[in-house]
Amino acid sequence: MPGPNEIVRSNTKNIDSKLLIFLQEIATRVALKDVSIWGNKSEAANRLNWVDLPIKSRDLLPELDALSAWARSNGLTQVILCGMGGSSLAPEVIAASYKKSLTTLDSTDPIQIYSSLPKDISKAVVVVGSKSGTTIETLSQFEYYKSKFEEANLNPCQHIVIITDPGTPLDISARDQGFKVVNADPNVGGRFSALSAFGLVPAALIGVDISLLLDDAEKLSSSLSVKDSAAVVIAACFYSLTDQIINFCDKESPTPGLSNWIEQLIAESTGKDLTGRLPVVIEDAGIAISGITVGFAPGEYDLVIEGTLGEQFILWEWVTAMLCYLLKVDPFNQPNVTEAKDRTSAILLSLKSKDFNTPTPAYEDSDYLIYSNQKINSISEFLKSNVAYFAVLAYLARGADDEISKIRKLIAAESKTATTFGWGPRYLHSTGQFHKGGQQNGGFIVITGELDSDIKIPNKDYTFSQLITAQALADIESLSERKRPLIRIHLKNRKKAIARLISDLEKN
Repeated sequence: MPGPNEIVRSNTKNIDSKLLIFLQEIATRVALKDVSIWGNKSEAANRLNWVDLPIKSRDLLPELDALSAWARSNGLTQVILCGMGGSSLAPEVIAASYKKSLTTLDSTDPIQIYSSLPKDISKAVVVVGSKSGTTIETLSQFEYYKSKFEEANLNPCQHIVIITDPGTPLDISARDQGFKVVNADPNVGGRFSALSAFGLVPAALIGVDISLLLDDAEKLSSSLSVKDSAAVVIAACFYSLTDQIINFCDKESPTPGLSNWIEQLIAESTGKDLTGRLPVVIEDAGIAISGITVGFAPGEYDLVIEGTLGEQFILWEWVTAMLCYLLKVDPFNQPNVTEAKDRTSAILLSLKSKDFNTPTPAYEDSDYLIYSNQKINSISEFLKSNVAYFAVLAYLARGADDEISKIRKLIAAESKTATTFGWGPRYLHSTGQFHKGGQQNGGFIVITGELDSDIKIPNKDYTFSQLITAQALADIESLSERKRPLIRIHLKNRKKAIARLISDLEKN
């Protein structure tokens, strides 16, 4: 990581020196965990322990060493992580950066659920991470894997590890059932938890040297409150050089996937009170449509931030906290996240009772159905909407339907508008807060698909297919009520329809 004055930058000369001095004072207060920084109504009073994690998380090392030894001695070599948002994004970056094998299950799509099953389940250790202990996706995955171990005549308690805050419903029930439980610091928010138990338990189980992560984070952390530190300069850039869009590119980065982790951190922290900064993960610096660009390897970017993964984790948490101060929002709450959750429950009830009224499609052919609150019958017509950004929200299966991600670049090129891509329901724990709480100037492309098979969720009266459908429809309701342009494309045959979407966009 460059020193505090060594960030590679080409577009930062116009930053007001007074802003840097002002932020310097805030950085000093962050280091002291001053809860008054973001106002009296902020949740900072019980969310600031992330500042100390590079040091405090060392207390976990003996417990994690013992957990890793237990897994090795029992031949548990296949690590599966069930978690959403902050509970899975950081471990996924850690695994990719250290070239370790980790299966991440952050979906309710039955295809992705099936795909997560290892060939030999006796070698699997499943990590279940939920800060609140009530995350519907994660608890459903937990029940699914419990039943799979039981079907294989294996004791689930010898194959499942729980990460949650002390005293949550999951903490209590898991301990009662005899599961291994690692408690996270309750004074660290989910998206600031990369260096907490949520990031470190999976890292330890896949064989990453956690002490190196913490060493790097601690070394940089001590410099983030000095004059013109990396955190101060980046926060000032994000505040003064763009009013919304920040492009992130992982091309040739030594930390692949870091952009997706940063996307959640910044979008969910800043996207509220009708303001915020929207990260757009792009494939190459040259295709950015608007805003400023950030890279993690040398290239034509406005900012290049090079460093180890431990350094990157703690740096971006500091940047986000100070950017939120400038935007006058609370970095630690997510006021619009529960909205989609509540709607999901209501729609699940109507789906189970078959009372749900399916709207009339605006267009239908052999490949897909189109629903929209606009008078259009194709995605090309929709892309003429007057918006500041488009968001592709794909309720499909990562791993099986990855081709769909290609349309992000195609839509951006055709519409000449910044375009994000998010997997549903994962984005509900990331950019979903921004879409509903940030600037109301987005257009939304929701993609759903038919399923040839389904999975009953043990101990529930609904299936995974019903759950992911309810989650998609719930967010569509939330966005439509805000009168934002929205189109839903329902794929009749996933592979064929995805190929056609790509082909149609390539022709335009």
